[in-house]
Amino acid sequence: MADFDLAVIGGGIVGLATAMQMTERFPGMTVAVLEKEPALARHQTGRNSGVIHAGVYYQPGSLKAQFCREGVMATIAFCREHDIPFVQCGKLLVATEPDELPRMVALYDRARENGIDVERLDQAEVARREPHIRSLGGLLVNTTGIVDYAQIARNMADVVSERGGAIFTSSEVAHIEETPSGVTLEVGKDRIRARNVIAAAGLQADRIARLSGVDVDFRIVPFRGEYYRLGADKNAIVNHLIYPIPDPALPFLGVHLTRMIGGYVTVGPNAVLAFAREGYGFGTVNARDLREMAAFPGFRKVIRANLKSGVMEMANSLLKSRYLALCRRYCPELNLADLSPYRSGVRAQAVLADGTMVHDFLIGETARTIHVLNAPSPAATSAIPIGKHIVGLAEAKFGWKAA
Repeated sequence: MADFDLAVIGGGIVGLATAMQMTERFPGMTVAVLEKEPALARHQTGRNSGVIHAGVYYQPGSLKAQFCREGVMATIAFCREHDIPFVQCGKLLVATEPDELPRMVALYDRARENGIDVERLDQAEVARREPHIRSLGGLLVNTTGIVDYAQIARNMADVVSERGGAIFTSSEVAHIEETPSGVTLEVGKDRIRARNVIAAAGLQADRIARLSGVDVDFRIVPFRGEYYRLGADKNAIVNHLIYPIPDPALPFLGVHLTRMIGGYVTVGPNAVLAFAREGYGFGTVNARDLREMAAFPGFRKVIRANLKSGVMEMANSLLKSRYLALCRRYCPELNLADLSPYRSGVRAQAVLADGTMVHDFLIGETARTIHVLNAPSPAATSAIPIGKHIVGLAEAKFGWKAA
């Protein structure tokens, strides 16, 4: 049995950012990071658009808005310190239909309220800056950027290791037993004992919380985001990231054109219900995941409330021509031959028992554990301030004293 002061469950960017800042604030603390996969950042951290979000969309005053605004600068500072490539290419949100113009104005006002540097562009100015894009006008957010978050996560793990922390991969936590003196984790055939535990388990967040005895009134519902990659002849088709004006009734941002840090351009993602928490292909089904979803009242309620949009997303997933139509609303020159398969991602969406989708960060606790129960996009951008926040919670809750 190995003993540590702190065990962090989850080797994604939120768990690693937390572990990294723990080792900074509490030098000498023994920290172990436990990741169930053979390598770090295999799920949400390594399967996303790679966007450094500015924080345009989020409710002013929410943790989501606060962490995102702080996260932009923190992410860029970390990249500069560790020589990680990033580009602040800016994001252009474009309205393509008249009924989107009032929503664009409302989004402009929200961005200003959130302290975001945003500029309104008319139709002619959008066309001048983006000759391949059709619009009625747009919003330009210059601070938005692109990066490889999996690389950031790996660098964070290196920092933890350099400070004496232990990184364990292929280490799935199967059982958690908490006593007044500590927490014992069953990891395969081994046991790890820690004075305290912090869990940032992403797609498995509710399950790890239940293993710890946290009373959770939600379940993780997985939504797959499918992408296509454009051919090399389209690498320069856009100068910025191109986003549609989002539908406020939906929690997802819509299919967008994204310049990637590798020099190519992707289209996506959509948001289609997945039949497995790690279901990256349409035909991937996990019987346990399906049973748990079907038995949860909140899942049934959220499906009923969003049946129309859910059916449309499913159709867009099955029919490439429908997916293309979403892109052609703002980039009409694209055709089916331009869309090549690309890796998909799965978003962990927390849904309450009443069918409400949780849009902000959610934390759960026991006497000796803290759980990040919901860390929605832009969690990758916000990982460093999220980690700092969790460090503060742990310091207060567990009575730790900084060096």
